[in-house]
Amino acid sequence: MLPVASFDDPEQVEGVARALISAGLSCIEIAFRTPAAAEAVARASRVEGLLVGAGTILTPEQARAALEAGASFAVAPGTNELVMNTCREIELPFFPGVATPSEIDRARSLGVRTLKVFPISQLGGVGFLRAVSAVYRDVRYIPTGGIDAAALPQYLALDSVLACGGSWFVAPDLVRKGCFDEITRLAREAVEVARETAADIVLRAHGDE
Repeated sequence: MLPVASFDDPEQVEGVARALISAGLSCIEIAFRTPAAAEAVARASRVEGLLVGAGTILTPEQARAALEAGASFAVAPGTNELVMNTCREIELPFFPGVATPSEIDRARSLGVRTLKVFPISQLGGVGFLRAVSAVYRDVRYIPTGGIDAAALPQYLALDSVLACGGSWFVAPDLVRKGCFDEITRLAREAVEVARETAADIVLRAHGDE
């Protein structure tokens, strides 16, 4: 799981980070959707054991700001070659977004093999990913947008899915109100779903031998 969070107040960052870590999640994507994003990345990066990425990176300037703040990777909803080239120049791992087979093909031609798919629920969900995975077999996906605990197992069961981006357990209201115990509870549920899905895949694989 890749938690996707936005922060209006950087003071909430450490509480959210600790809540995720206690639930067994050691990464977070902080969206550059608020003026506090860079400071939020900086504060999250100081939390031991947490891998911090910057999301919604739309410009080269945001990419540089994310790296300076301490981000270890960047994610975008689309494929912007200026942003991609900047991330390569500054050596910041970058996962651009796609929404069509043509965009997947274009990203592949630019040398990218790990792609965010956004907004996945509006694009057709698991069925869409299953279809494009059959064609582009060398690509891994990070589906994001509209995924919840109920849908999570279906996505994680696909070999082509590297991780699922989710915000339901770090929803803005929970973050603003400081509901860290609830964030931990929901995140722990997501972790358990992921573990059960992985176990089911292993059992099915052994059953087919």
